[in-house]
Amino acid sequence: MSSPGSAEFWRDRPVLVTGATGLLGGWIVKALLELRADLVCLVRDWVPQSELVRRGLLEKAKVARGDVRDQAVLERVLNEYEIDTVLHLAAQTIVGTANRNAVSTFETNVGGTWALMEAARRCPTAKQIILASSDKAYGDQTRLPYTEDMPLQGRNMYDASKSCADLVAQSYAHVHAVPVAITRCGNFYGGGDLNWNRIVPGTIRSVIRGQRPVIRSDGTFVRDYIYAEDAVGAYLFLAEHLAANPALRGEAFNFSNESQIGVRDLVGRILRMMGSKLEPDVRNEATNEIRHQYLSAGKARRVLGWKPRFDLDSGLERTIAWYREFLAERG
Repeated sequence: MSSPGSAEFWRDRPVLVTGATGLLGGWIVKALLELRADLVCLVRDWVPQSELVRRGLLEKAKVARGDVRDQAVLERVLNEYEIDTVLHLAAQTIVGTANRNAVSTFETNVGGTWALMEAARRCPTAKQIILASSDKAYGDQTRLPYTEDMPLQGRNMYDASKSCADLVAQSYAHVHAVPVAITRCGNFYGGGDLNWNRIVPGTIRSVIRGQRPVIRSDGTFVRDYIYAEDAVGAYLFLAEHLAANPALRGEAFNFSNESQIGVRDLVGRILRMMGSKLEPDVRNEATNEIRHQYLSAGKARRVLGWKPRFDLDSGLERTIAWYREFLAERG
């Protein structure tokens, strides 16, 4: 399938991707290389199993080593490489880790955001910044689906970190005219996610190994899921629109395929697609998580003309195929 971005827009454009070794980062780097952007990746940890390393993608990009919390490093990278567009994905993304290690989560998710905003404020070449927020930034709401006019009221550690980072970006857009727009997506899934405690990769790996998939909650928690390639398209699409329309500065957009599904139903769907008769191991251990969340993407459709290319089944088919190949290679 062709890359979701505009070849004319991205060709030779100096782009910085933070969080390049993560799930979404790997897919975005792949897309930007295909679009022939002048790509710089900020990398903290070396992850041999990541798509960037496994597929040799980092060898085709410029690599800046450093931590997103280090404002001096960010200023150097933005200015020395004359970065035009930033896709800010770097974050601590695991809810359980956030609850156990709140300081690191807040330092990375919130401190990393203000470090980037301050660096961008001081860099005259930075014209578009796309910040990865989350549906978790809304916290627990009484009205569904979530829309962009709802308050950001995260209470749990991870949710609060995303609420704060979102508000930090909005404040820099409002006070200092930093050209940032914000994405709020549901749960990402797709090949390249090596966080095995997440429900999609964990379930697929368990089935391939003949083990019962583990559901940490009671299985009734409801989420919406967005396939990684659709999320890539959303980020690139928003950057292109921000360049064409600076009035989008400070705006947030939900991106979702607007389908909600319970965790147990999702696991059952994966089991059926993989031809497995395994029964999930429902442990009911999850705490400090929101029971029911899903997003409206009406604003993205109306303002940007965006729509997803993959439904849940087609995204899962591609994801399962990726993990079959990946795990076969590892033995």
